[in-house]
Amino acid sequence: MKTTYTFFTWFFLFLVTCGNILAQETTTAEKTFNVDYETFELDNGLKVIFHVDRSDPVVAVALTSHVGSAREKEGRTGFAHLFEHLLFLESENLGKGGLDKLSARVGGSGANGSTSRDRTNYYQTVPKDALEKMIWAEADKLGYFINTVTEPVLAKEKQVVKNEKRQSVDNRPYGHTLYVIDKNLYPEDHPYNWQVIGSLEDLQNATLQDVKDFYNRWYVPNNVILTIAGDFDKAQAKVWVKKYFGEIPRGPEVSPLEKKPSNLQDSKRLYYEDNFARLPELTIAWPSVPSYHEDSYALEVLANYLSEGKNAPFYQELVAKQKLTPNVEMFNYTSELAGQFLLQIRAYDGVDLDSVYGAVQKTFEKFEKEGISEKDLKRIKAGQETSFYNSLSSVLGKGFQLAQYEIFAKDPGMINKEVGKILAVTAEDVMRVYEKYIKGEEFVATSFVPKDQKELALENSVEADVEEEQIVMGAEEEVNPDQEVSYERTASSFDRTIEPPYGATPEIKVPDIWQTKLASGLEVFGISNSEVPLVQFSLEMDGGLLFEDTTKTGVSNLLANLMTKGTAKRTPKELEEAIELLGAEISVNASDEKIVLRGSTLAKNYTETMALVKEILLQPRWDKEEFELAKQQVVSRIQQEKASPNSIASNEFKKLLYGKDNILAYNNLGTEASLEKITLQDLKDYYNNYLTPQLTSFLVVGDISKEKAVAPVKEIAANWKVKKVKLPKLSIPAAPKESKVFFYDVPGAKQSVFMFGYPALAETDPDFYPATIMNYRLGGGGFASQLTQELREGKGYTYGIRSYFAGSTRPGPFLIYSGVRSNISYEAADLVKEILEKYPESFNEQDLEVTKGFMIKSNARKFETMSSKLEMLRSISDYGWKKDYVKKQEETVKNITVPQIQALARKYVDPGKMYYLIVGDAETQLERIGQLGFGAPVLLNPEE
Repeated sequence: MKTTYTFFTWFFLFLVTCGNILAQETTTAEKTFNVDYETFELDNGLKVIFHVDRSDPVVAVALTSHVGSAREKEGRTGFAHLFEHLLFLESENLGKGGLDKLSARVGGSGANGSTSRDRTNYYQTVPKDALEKMIWAEADKLGYFINTVTEPVLAKEKQVVKNEKRQSVDNRPYGHTLYVIDKNLYPEDHPYNWQVIGSLEDLQNATLQDVKDFYNRWYVPNNVILTIAGDFDKAQAKVWVKKYFGEIPRGPEVSPLEKKPSNLQDSKRLYYEDNFARLPELTIAWPSVPSYHEDSYALEVLANYLSEGKNAPFYQELVAKQKLTPNVEMFNYTSELAGQFLLQIRAYDGVDLDSVYGAVQKTFEKFEKEGISEKDLKRIKAGQETSFYNSLSSVLGKGFQLAQYEIFAKDPGMINKEVGKILAVTAEDVMRVYEKYIKGEEFVATSFVPKDQKELALENSVEADVEEEQIVMGAEEEVNPDQEVSYERTASSFDRTIEPPYGATPEIKVPDIWQTKLASGLEVFGISNSEVPLVQFSLEMDGGLLFEDTTKTGVSNLLANLMTKGTAKRTPKELEEAIELLGAEISVNASDEKIVLRGSTLAKNYTETMALVKEILLQPRWDKEEFELAKQQVVSRIQQEKASPNSIASNEFKKLLYGKDNILAYNNLGTEASLEKITLQDLKDYYNNYLTPQLTSFLVVGDISKEKAVAPVKEIAANWKVKKVKLPKLSIPAAPKESKVFFYDVPGAKQSVFMFGYPALAETDPDFYPATIMNYRLGGGGFASQLTQELREGKGYTYGIRSYFAGSTRPGPFLIYSGVRSNISYEAADLVKEILEKYPESFNEQDLEVTKGFMIKSNARKFETMSSKLEMLRSISDYGWKKDYVKKQEETVKNITVPQIQALARKYVDPGKMYYLIVGDAETQLERIGQLGFGAPVLLNPEE
């Protein structure tokens, strides 16, 4: 899905594209790990970076333009991101659908892109035989695109982008926070004063001439980098790059923007009563430094030290001691021209943010006295080293990092050099940057509070100015992007309408899988792979919510939470420190059907990491204080879910699917009432009665041999008591005999969230995989699917929609999920219904060809990353499949026919036998939804 980055996602982007690169940290990494690359430049200024990696038969291709929202003009905010969307739709020689259709045919990962303040990128990973096709397609976007943008196309894509803004900002709790921060941190003439996604008004006002001017100014070879990473022949690729890109004319010279700090003169305090918030949230932003500034490395360590983990000063004061919040987040968020250092704290219900601010100041005072220890520096750097390797575990990740360095550091070789900078950070540096950028410095603080609770905001705060869209029926014009419009074709020295041929068919590399079953019943599955010096593992214990009582839900989730909060031998702080000093991560999570302990570590530290796993699993601490804190944190999460339309939809739909007597109808977090009943003894009883090696599997992938991987697991199994435990048999929910519509009212919702579906198939059902094949063209194939093509590309009703089957060893749902703009809720739902009705008869040979092309060719990408290899092991473990199940699935795809697909569609996607759930604004939409033809909608929350 074409995306922009806003708020938390912005921070994540920073962390993975900047922070992880900075994380090369140890001398071992410098000596043993190196990313080889080659660069060259065409006569027209196009910079090209090659990185060869033959570990998998795939190639990642990325086109990165050095333009983002910082290059926009006042009154045309959001334009760089709007343009990113447009570039996917069509080009002169690819035709309508452009890269999306090509991606489906060649088995690609899906054409995608993102926009930031400073750059826009377009990327995809494809089987290696499609490389020339991708180079041809990317060149077509850069040099043979703009004539295909017409008024109808622009009008429709405006609707899509506005839906994205509603989904990611307007209809989300705290969604406007970064808007308020940046409006007040940067002056009006600063290019970071506005958001990447822009304003709805500016998006609507964008003209076709604006599009053409923007393209001609910024989308020129001398402002673009092409990155190719993966299994390919460099000499041949150079020939193709020169052929397809070489004759695109150079554009006007692009002058670099000067660094421009925020220059904040006075601190500002602002508040906003958020329609979707249920808890008060404080965010503080201090002016910081641009990317790759010499102080950015120490600021990154400062943020990590102060906020992350139980040893963090903020955790100790605000979470453990004063119990004001479940967690504290801090980021050093850098961009090309300036940076901002952010602290964010979502407090518990009813907490006055002045008390939070006071605790922050108290923590800073303590830090000023104590500073950071050498031991803390060491554990932070160990974690950064692991994060760095994780960021390079795919060819796309390597390509991204190389382009990032080329644009913002003017040297892709920084990927192998920057380790020295992070290593050079000292305790004195951390204190120095704190005193320079934080202590006593001006800041912007925002208090986002629930409606009618402005008394919780910081003292002396003024109301923030936030643009709120009103729900107006008929406000958006219907658009028809498919109407015929002629345009002049761009001249070329050869016929670009001829799609290049495939290269040699890549040999699918199914990883070698080893497995062993221990005497206790615990099974071990593994894949040895030395691409990066990491090991990832997963200890999967069957059960989860399944063993719980419907009157006391939430036990397994609390147990999972408590398992990493110390051991019998170590306090919570000591355990966390021991994990981090190894550069490892260990987490435990509960789901509906499992409790899973996951881990990642440097390969050299695997044995030591597994010794800690053994402690966590077999020597629980049962810390009473941590138990009470965990309950408080879960209650806070439940309260937040009550404000999120997406969470509401998920929780309510489970009730419709399973009914009140089935444990799977319940949220595994529990409820506020059930959590009040749960005692520490309940967790002990669950642990003693249900956790057993007999119902456990261990999955491991990475730079390790079978013998070394299994040895510590044997230690665990030998000391873990076997219990005779059977998973409970649950009644299988029946699909409704006729469709029924349900509505959950969220007053003022800017979007309606759809969940349509019914209880369907287990993944072990013989029809499950064929049904998945059938669903590809319906809603499982992204931009190749009818739901996306008609609701997003055809009507502009939504930012995204998908359908899927979600089974396990038990039947799971068939589900259609989307968020649509409020004022067309009925029209969108009716269109979904119409597509479902027509799908069995409309599916044809061309649809089958596209489906087969994607599902067969995409197998080349199936095992590239460590996580994808773990997922393969999980399927074999959970479902008892043979190691070559992928080849058997491939045969199913090859042999399936149109009549078989049509029969599956009639059987499994009948629109007359589904639950239709809409979460939205009842005042404007409830009555209209009744027109669907399934009777009057049932309002699920009439008294709220």
